[in-house]
Amino acid sequence: MCLLLLAVQKHSDYKLVLAANRDEYYDRPTAPAAFWEEAPHLLAGKDLRAGGTWLGITKQGRIAAVTNYRDPASMKTSAPSRGKLVSRFLLGQENPEHFLEGLVPEKDRYNGFNLIVGENDQLYWFSNRGDGAHRLSSGIYGLSNRLLDTPWPKLTRSKETMARLISKQKNPSQDDLFQMLLDRTVADDNQLPDTGVGMEWERILSPIFIMSPTYGTRSSTLILIDQHNRVTFTEKTFNADPEHATSVVYEFQIHS
Repeated sequence: MCLLLLAVQKHSDYKLVLAANRDEYYDRPTAPAAFWEEAPHLLAGKDLRAGGTWLGITKQGRIAAVTNYRDPASMKTSAPSRGKLVSRFLLGQENPEHFLEGLVPEKDRYNGFNLIVGENDQLYWFSNRGDGAHRLSSGIYGLSNRLLDTPWPKLTRSKETMARLISKQKNPSQDDLFQMLLDRTVADDNQLPDTGVGMEWERILSPIFIMSPTYGTRSSTLILIDQHNRVTFTEKTFNADPEHATSVVYEFQIHS
C-alpha cells in the first residue's frame, strides 16, 4: 500500500471513509480481496509470495493497513514481510494499543513502515521511523511512503480532494473517490522529495496513480463504515491497465 487516505468522523453518516492505492511490481503474485478460506471473518487481498496483506477488515470491525517507508539506503534483504503485521493484527484479539506496544521491541527487524490499526472506533498510526503510537482523532489523514501527513504533492492534492468530496455530499460518491485515486498528474521537479531512488523514479512515483513498465498501482480500495457499523468494501484491480479494471464489492454488518 502506497497511498492511504482516512476521513475519521468527518461525515455525519460515516465514521470512516478510507481510500487507498496499492502500488507494487506487476509480477508479484496477488489474490484480490475476498474473505479468507482459513479465516472466513477476514476480508482482504493476499500477497501470495509472503502470505500477508496490505489492507483488510474483519466482521468484528478490526481494520489495518500498511505503507512502506521509502529509504533504499537502509533496506534489509532478510527483513520479515511488513504485510504480515497487518494480517497478524487482523487475525488476533489484542486491542490496538496493546498490539502496538508489543510491536515496539521488534520494530527494527522490519524495513521502514507505517501501520494503521483500529477497532471499535479507535484508530492508531504507528511507524518504526516515528516516535510511537498516535491515536487518530476526528480529521482527514494521509499516508504515502514517509510519515503521517508528510506534505508530498500527491498527498496534499489527494487530501484536499478527499476533504472536498466528504464535505459536499450526503453520501460520498464512490465514483468520485475512485476518480481521485486515478489521478496521474506528475509533480513538478522542484516539488519532488529526495528519497534516494533518483530523479527519474521520483517522477514516476509522484502521481497518485502510478504507471511504469514494471511497477505501478495494482488496485484501488474504498472502505466506508457508516454510523450504524455497516461496511461497504469496494476494490478495483488494474494490473497495469487503468482502463480495464475488475471490481468486487462486499457489504456486511460489523458484529462485536
